[in-house]
Amino acid sequence: MPVEGRGLSSRQTQEVGKDRRLGNLGTPITVQRLQTALHAKAKASPNFRFYALYDKIVREDILVHAFALCRANQGAPGVDRQDFAQVEGYGVERWLGELAQNLTAKRYRSAPVRRVYIPKPNGQPRALGIATVAAHCTF
Repeated sequence: MPVEGRGLSSRQTQEVGKDRRLGNLGTPITVQRLQTALHAKAKASPNFRFYALYDKIVREDILVHAFALCRANQGAPGVDRQDFAQVEGYGVERWLGELAQNLTAKRYRSAPVRRVYIPKPNGQPRALGIATVAAHCTF
């Protein structure tokens, strides 16, 4: 048990964790319900295989939340060099609508991952893969 009798599930601990990660970005209730239902099904039937999850990622609430999470993470542009400012200039709602149409029509193909190398403490480079904004929103 951590100091002061608080477990890791205490409200204060969870809020600190959220603050450090994505600026206290909460998950919408509709997304939570989907996550809970999928989790319950997976736990109740360990051998069950989810073959039809594609229709779940096309939902507007899922795409909007995924975009918000990616935006809060402040990631670098992928191989297409498209960043969040460009998407916002184009119109997030319009961009997500076109992404949803491409996903629904099964025309979406993820772009290659941009490879960059960052230095490790021991001086050796470490490979880092940076996906495109659209690829992040469909994970």
